[in-house]
Amino acid sequence: MGVHEGKGCCVPNRENRLPATASASSASPPTPDTGDMAAIPAGPFRMGDDGPDGFAADGEGPSRTVHVDAFLIDRTAVTNAAFERFISATGHQTDAERYGWSYVFHAALHPAAARFVMDASVPAVPWWLAVHGATWRTPDGPGSELEGREDHPVVHVSWRDASAYAAWAGKRLPTEAEWEKAARGGLDAKRFPWGDDLNPGGEHRCNIWQGEFPMRNTAEDGFLATAPARSFEPNGYGLWNTSGNVWEWTGDRWSATWHAANRIETRRNPRGPGAGTARVIKGGSYLCHASYCNRYRNAARSFNDEDTTTGHMGFRCASDPLMGHDPA
Repeated sequence: MGVHEGKGCCVPNRENRLPATASASSASPPTPDTGDMAAIPAGPFRMGDDGPDGFAADGEGPSRTVHVDAFLIDRTAVTNAAFERFISATGHQTDAERYGWSYVFHAALHPAAARFVMDASVPAVPWWLAVHGATWRTPDGPGSELEGREDHPVVHVSWRDASAYAAWAGKRLPTEAEWEKAARGGLDAKRFPWGDDLNPGGEHRCNIWQGEFPMRNTAEDGFLATAPARSFEPNGYGLWNTSGNVWEWTGDRWSATWHAANRIETRRNPRGPGAGTARVIKGGSYLCHASYCNRYRNAARSFNDEDTTTGHMGFRCASDPLMGHDPA
């Protein structure tokens, strides 16, 4: 267990690998249900950030014009209820279940799960606990459950789990460029989906950490951990919670430098580098705080290994436009 050097944020990763396994799938993947997807029009947008509040080591810059073709994207992160339907239909075993453990934030640990904490720590991020039996069904460790959280984003899902769900649903994971364009909601070069002010008029617009990280969360935004997937106000494209709540997997492999080149493959429908084992995550989570990790900005990015699972990583799906579906 460990963290990627330079990541800085509260995102631990696994070190010991299990072999990839073929995912269970339904006999006939359904036609994508686009009823709760937003149509994002084709065209250019300003991606990335060169600003002073960014993280140069993350490769947020350079700020650049990127063209993305029209696509559809889920208005919310995939919820526990939706993931349950996938599991029931396919029998898919998540990576957290295969490993037998996952990472739980220390303050979220269920009291009954204390005896399941593994004798292993991650010195760079000691607030993360490796907990036997922590899975998407028991997000705070053994003893916790999903009752009352059916509409919250599913967590403790790896990139491989998210990809399996997307394939079953007849969709895919969004590229990083698609995700960022959708998250910006049609606003040009703004820090957040709603503008540049984190709390306009004193109003909370996302689920992040308030107080002193990592020991005291005052929950002024109303939430100590995950919030329902439709919390706060949607952005200009009708997407909820692209800032904060849970980190979201994208399809792109990670690089802090690949996109800096002014090549056509980095400026038109970019899909990231062709090799690498880590994948880009976007959006930040309920643990982000300006004093430590303000990666809840539109341009912010981080990464994790394809098989890693935590209590603050989820996903949403994308799709190419269906015939007869006008994305304008």
